Amino acid sequence: MGEAIGQALPLAIGVALSPVPIIAVVLMLTTPRARSNGIAFVVGWLLGLGVVGAIVLAVASPADASENGEPATWASWLKLVLGLLLLLVAVRQFRGRPHEGDEAPLPKWMGAIDKFGPGQALGAGAVLAGLNPKNLLLAVAAAVAIAQTGISGGEQAVAYATFAVIGSLGVGAPVVLYLAMGERSADLLGRLKAWMGHNNAVIMSVLCLVIGMKLAGDAITGLT
Repeated sequence: MGEAIGQALPLAIGVALSPVPIIAVVLMLTTPRARSNGIAFVVGWLLGLGVVGAIVLAVASPADASENGEPATWASWLKLVLGLLLLLVAVRQFRGRPHEGDEAPLPKWMGAIDKFGPGQALGAGAVLAGLNPKNLLLAVAAAVAIAQTGISGGEQAVAYATFAVIGSLGVGAPVVLYLAMGERSADLLGRLKAWMGHNNAVIMSVLCLVIGMKLAGDAITGLT
């Protein structure tokens, strides 16, 4: 199981470093329902990652992602496709980065965050974790990498749960900070939001480039 967790760990870090969701949860922590919405968002995030992982592992295990201790050919091809898609996301993010001195625009739906209730916060967390292109690709890649190790179904579930928890640290940390410090966390959270907003495109492009290259490299190794 250690090998499976090791394979998924870099992908979990990629999920954790998600600027837009981190900005979203910080904005929620400035609303009157900060506590309930923040917790609901993190729970939704975990659920979103969990659903993706459950589906992929349910499909990959019967399809034998591991053949005699080696990655199955189809799984290596899938990792190659995922790696190439991440490289495309990296290029798109880099080309769409704001020019020097320009303010990076935030998604329009964030303007309604102050009206969110716990249900909407939970839904937003689930969607941003499970349907955001970068996070979806990374979650699928993590589940495939875990399945490729050939460990039992129970161990796969534990390994993927570890991936999901680590992948939730980015959105979970601001909530923990708020719960621990209350209103005193406002300055720290404000600076985090500003930094993430300013560097969103750079963070995303570098992450997708590095992880996309890793997935493509692992896939090529498995195919040769």
